[in-house]
Amino acid sequence: SYLAECARAGVHVLAYEDRASGVMTVRDGKLRFTEVVLRPRVTIAPGVDVDRARALHGPAHDDCYIANSVNFPVRHEPTIVVATD
Repeated sequence: SYLAECARAGVHVLAYEDRASGVMTVRDGKLRFTEVVLRPRVTIAPGVDVDRARALHGPAHDDCYIANSVNFPVRHEPTIVVATD
């Protein structure tokens, strides 16, 4: 969802990698995820607005079918890096 948001907004993403982690606990006698944290590292082209690239994580989360399908919070902690020439 994030890369689609960036494409529509003209934010040129050169690289995207994520270090996701999750917390699992026993609830109602079953092991379940209770939280997931996404830590994407996004490299954008020189001249791209860093604040805009960061802000697009919000609408991407709102449109994400995975985040909308689970019953636990999915948080984002993005890092935006501007590529050097």
